[in-house]
Amino acid sequence: MEDKKLEIEEIVEAAEAAAETPVVEEAPVAEPVVEAVPEVIESMDDYAAEIEASLKRVAVGDVLTGTIIGVTEDTVMVDLKYYSQGVIARADYTNDTEHSLAELAIVGDTVTATVVRRDDGEGNIVLSCKEAMEKMAWDKMEAALEEGTAMTVKISGIVKAGVVAMVDGIRAFIPASKLDVAYVENTEEWLGREVAVRPITVDREAKKLVLSAKELARERLNEEKSRKVAGCAVGTVTEGTVESIQTYGAFVRLENGVSGLLHISQVSEKRLKSLKGVLEVGQKVTVKITSVENGKLSLSMKAAAEPEVKEEVVEEESVEYISGESATTGLGALLAGLKF
Repeated sequence: MEDKKLEIEEIVEAAEAAAETPVVEEAPVAEPVVEAVPEVIESMDDYAAEIEASLKRVAVGDVLTGTIIGVTEDTVMVDLKYYSQGVIARADYTNDTEHSLAELAIVGDTVTATVVRRDDGEGNIVLSCKEAMEKMAWDKMEAALEEGTAMTVKISGIVKAGVVAMVDGIRAFIPASKLDVAYVENTEEWLGREVAVRPITVDREAKKLVLSAKELARERLNEEKSRKVAGCAVGTVTEGTVESIQTYGAFVRLENGVSGLLHISQVSEKRLKSLKGVLEVGQKVTVKITSVENGKLSLSMKAAAEPEVKEEVVEEESVEYISGESATTGLGALLAGLKF
């Protein structure tokens, strides 16, 4: 009994000691803070361009622009932002036979082509770059005709009554009468030359393009003449060559290339009724420029032949003063410098 009593007392003492010991609570472990990511809500506006492109109606003859997404040995595939992709056969892409299609058509490049067929049987739109280039070339020529735009072309061939040149893939004709200011007899000399032209006939349906270099050549000639005329000074005596003889006078080409009118009244001191037997074409003459007005020169052989009137300067006879004598001049000395 005594042993049980001691055991009970020990248990009670242990319990009381435990009750007096403070309990230390462990701090809770903090959980990582995860920031909330705003939810991206896409709307129809984000795909407006793609939707509009996919819904547009494609017709034969339309000119479309897309991105090359694939190239095979004989076909170019194009992304048109449409429900169908475009395909271009090699023959419709280029005339180049020396290089592979992969060398000519680069994935990622932009290409412009005309719709040839809406469906090739496999859901693809059949395109042609060559037709697009031709259509844009005719558009350009029509605008140039309306606006009078000039362009430079290279003569690539000689044909009856003129020459031909290529303009953005279009074969153009230049008549011999429109190749220069005057009619060109020997067109062979123009092969390979570059000339400035303007379109004068543009017929898309008949595929007829006619160019002219005449007007631009005349404009350049007039500008050059105006520049040379501006350099001619009234009173200048110069040499010239008789170009033509008319009833009212002759046209003389000066050494600087400018022509002027030598009126019949300015050929000689004598009154002439005709220049026959007086002047002839090719004759060298000396003329004086008497007038420059409105880009035209007036010339005179008569004025060129007149001697220049020079004022005669009479020097006064110096008088020597001698110290102690009066300064005098005799009558002979006064009359010595006078002419009668």
